[in-house]
Amino acid sequence: MIRLHHCHETRSMRVLWLLHELGVEFELVVHPFDKTLRSEDYLALNPAGRVPALEIEGEVWWESGAIIELLCERFAEAGLGRGPGQAERADWLIWLHFAETISQHLAALTQQHIMLYDDDMRSPVVMKLEAARLGKCFEALEARLQGRAYLLDSGFSAADVAVGQAVYMGRRFARLDAFPALSAWWARMEERPAFQASSPPEGADLLYKQEFYAPW
Repeated sequence: MIRLHHCHETRSMRVLWLLHELGVEFELVVHPFDKTLRSEDYLALNPAGRVPALEIEGEVWWESGAIIELLCERFAEAGLGRGPGQAERADWLIWLHFAETISQHLAALTQQHIMLYDDDMRSPVVMKLEAARLGKCFEALEARLQGRAYLLDSGFSAADVAVGQAVYMGRRFARLDAFPALSAWWARMEERPAFQASSPPEGADLLYKQEFYAPW
């Protein structure tokens, strides 16, 4: 039995997307993005009070990057991971965890634009700085994707899933227009049935109410 605890428009989408790519059966539990994640019952699954949490065969895994690595090991036949001794192992790990570098800037921008309700609590300096840092991440991806269809020369992998989720969120704060290779890669990600299956359904209560949030 696999059960994923998920909130729309959060890092848990990485795991949801990967589960769809793997084609395994699982149960999805969608939580509101609110204080219920701090309940005793949920903290027993993820002591940080965050998503994702993945229940799998009597174990509970949390932290999206770790879950991706473990799922790729558990379902190695799908070919979405690169195990020890395999070619591109280092590149796979680097780009898989680069998703978290992107997400650190997204978290700061989300806090500034959405979680802080009063304008006097927000910082235009932080908004501009973090948006610029996010743009630098997009520059790194643009350079990597020159002449490549995916992040690894060997083809699509879970690294594309992790980074794809981060770019999906990052487009709220930095535009892709100046990055043709990244834009082409992103278009390929959007076309994947597993990405579409992991996207929030119509009518879902979403964290982001605007298509784009410009720094002040």
